[in-house]
Amino acid sequence: MVTIDAQDKTLGRVASAAARILLGKHTVAFVKNAVVGEEVKVINASKVRVSGDKTRDKKYIRYSGYPGGQRHESYAMLTARRGQKEAIRRAVLGMLPKNKLQARRIKLLSVED
Repeated sequence: MVTIDAQDKTLGRVASAAARILLGKHTVAFVKNAVVGEEVKVINASKVRVSGDKTRDKKYIRYSGYPGGQRHESYAMLTARRGQKEAIRRAVLGMLPKNKLQARRIKLLSVED
């Protein structure tokens, strides 16, 4: 298990470090078609920084598939509703490849306040 301390680090730096370990790119035995990454634990998630005006300008978008079903949510609204853990989880999820292994890799991530 690899532990990443998020205190006073930016959201993207923490997420990219976690995604790299989840993919297994830090090992010699890296292969694209297998889950060879280790478990990653991110601590101090509530102390992560976001630069600039991203707290109100960064948007998370989801779409239900129905007309008028697109929902927008700002970073501030997401963290108020679900906490900093969800923001880090979504950032890491966005950096993983979109394939059948994505769900198995994101299960190796645990985020703590």
